[in-house]
Amino acid sequence: MAASHGPERSIEQRYKGLSPVLNEQGLRRFAATEAQAYGRGGVSAVSRITGIARSTISRGMKEIEESRQVEAGRIRKPGGGRKAKLTEDPTLLADLGRLVDPATRGDPMRPLRWTSKSLRHLSGALRSLGHSVCPHVIADGLRKLGFSLQANSKTREGSSHVDRDAQFQYISDQAEAFLAAGEPVISGDTKKKELVGNFKNNGREWHPKGKPEAVNVHDFIDPKLGRAIPYGIYDIGDNKGWVSVGTDHDTASFAVHAISRWWLSMGQSRYRNATRLLVTADGGGSNGHRVRLWKVELQALANTLRVPITVCHLPPGTSKWNKIEHRLFSFLTINWRGKPLRSFRTIVQLIAATTTTTGLTVRAELDENKYPKGIKTSDAKFAAINIARHPFHGDWNYTISPLTQ
Repeated sequence: MAASHGPERSIEQRYKGLSPVLNEQGLRRFAATEAQAYGRGGVSAVSRITGIARSTISRGMKEIEESRQVEAGRIRKPGGGRKAKLTEDPTLLADLGRLVDPATRGDPMRPLRWTSKSLRHLSGALRSLGHSVCPHVIADGLRKLGFSLQANSKTREGSSHVDRDAQFQYISDQAEAFLAAGEPVISGDTKKKELVGNFKNNGREWHPKGKPEAVNVHDFIDPKLGRAIPYGIYDIGDNKGWVSVGTDHDTASFAVHAISRWWLSMGQSRYRNATRLLVTADGGGSNGHRVRLWKVELQALANTLRVPITVCHLPPGTSKWNKIEHRLFSFLTINWRGKPLRSFRTIVQLIAATTTTTGLTVRAELDENKYPKGIKTSDAKFAAINIARHPFHGDWNYTISPLTQ
């Protein structure tokens, strides 16, 4: 860098002092300012002293003259610098979209039909289509396409019935009418069967550090203890729960006996003037709408209680919407998380200790009766049921009244 005395010497000194701390924009503006101060021949002089191209100095002068405001912190003006890969390669985003489109995952021509859609696998698949791209660019592209990392979500339970929403509305209307009249409305269902014994139970509980409860390595059923079968009743109007913990089989007889025990232990004192009972239940299982024994046992219960029993079944594939699932069963699971269910007594006590801040209380009882499976209901016995099917979906909605003596 050659320079003479006078102004050029001063420019050189200022350049040496400022160049280490100036970015591209700062150097360009510095050179332009010095060239303007130098006067005629300033651009050539500053270019010779600093080594900055004449075109760069001229651009800096133009920026100053036009008072262009470049974003704070930017080195280049908007649009400057290397173009983004997604911009350079116009077909990249479209090809990426086709690779991850769920509608095409069964296409045998797709390179990722049987592999996970990791960034590495996507990068390899795009290379086979003629694109040169790194995983970071793929991640940006996926976000542009509206994708994100997600786990499976348990929301699909089967095909949706055409009258699904209408049945939910019908159940709601029936429940509101019963509750408004002060009549009992209950939700019933069987909770997941639980292994009884020294087995791991999901969840974590506070223990002294380094001293977790020791449980069996393998979850092989204990033939002496078997499984616990909790059948629950949730009183919708009173926010109270009842659970019969069975030791034999989950049958319709067991389910109706649980309803009977709820009535004798809790229901009749709460609803002294009840003239009818509404039961909401799943469409399948021991209390399913196709189970003949369920209706036979309900007839016997109606005869005993001397009140008609109305049943409204949830439509197919909607069991998780049964109120007992999120009003009662979910809190039982929380209450015994991380606790081995070593005995039936433990299970009953944990259920009975379940409460919530909204006032839920639960009573539980061990039911050691035998409920054999495979009991057949004769046509004559089934025909004797005093059942009135409702005009809307009589297969799901019906009332069983006591038989006259």
